[in-house]
Amino acid sequence: MDKFTELTAIAAPMPAENIDTDQIIPARFLKTIERSGLGKHAFAAQRYDESGNENPDFVLNQEPYRRAEILITFDNLGCGSSREHAPWALLDFGIRCVIAPSFADIFYNNCFKNGILPIRLPREICEQLMDDARLGGNARITVDLERKIIRRPDGGEVAFDVDDFRRHLLLEGLDDIGQTMQHDDAIGAFEQRRAVDKPWMPKITIGATP
Repeated sequence: MDKFTELTAIAAPMPAENIDTDQIIPARFLKTIERSGLGKHAFAAQRYDESGNENPDFVLNQEPYRRAEILITFDNLGCGSSREHAPWALLDFGIRCVIAPSFADIFYNNCFKNGILPIRLPREICEQLMDDARLGGNARITVDLERKIIRRPDGGEVAFDVDDFRRHLLLEGLDDIGQTMQHDDAIGAFEQRRAVDKPWMPKITIGATP
């Protein structure tokens, strides 16, 4: 998982509530367990018409927002079914940070596990950041995870809160497997002791296919 330290990027304003996971990645695209290739299907119902042509009115089809790495929405982002494909699709599109007043719990947790930073801010602050985003490509927003601040295009700063442990994992680029592999030496030592104490038990190799 890529580290998240500081991100200066274009932000896409999406002023809608209750954007569910089926909007983020429609169910018909959930036939893969690969994390790559889903970005082109993100928000498919809004991005494309029935013939597969881009909808010019949708924000992510517009310049400069087709290159956005930050998404700003309203309440309850990621509600609906608990599909991890939703953050996969956002990440593959290029989104590394999502900002909203509130998130569905499972989506919120899945964002951290996949290297996306979800930030909760009051609605009025989200509206201000959307106004910043509407200024276009020259009005970039900076998210500084180390300092836990968002720097607006005019230089103003907005503080945000994030769990210290989750912040550490993003700063270090550690997903669940990465956390486990930090203890590789201890796991190896345990396996060596077990091979001596209980030789009849099968050897377990991390990452091996059963």
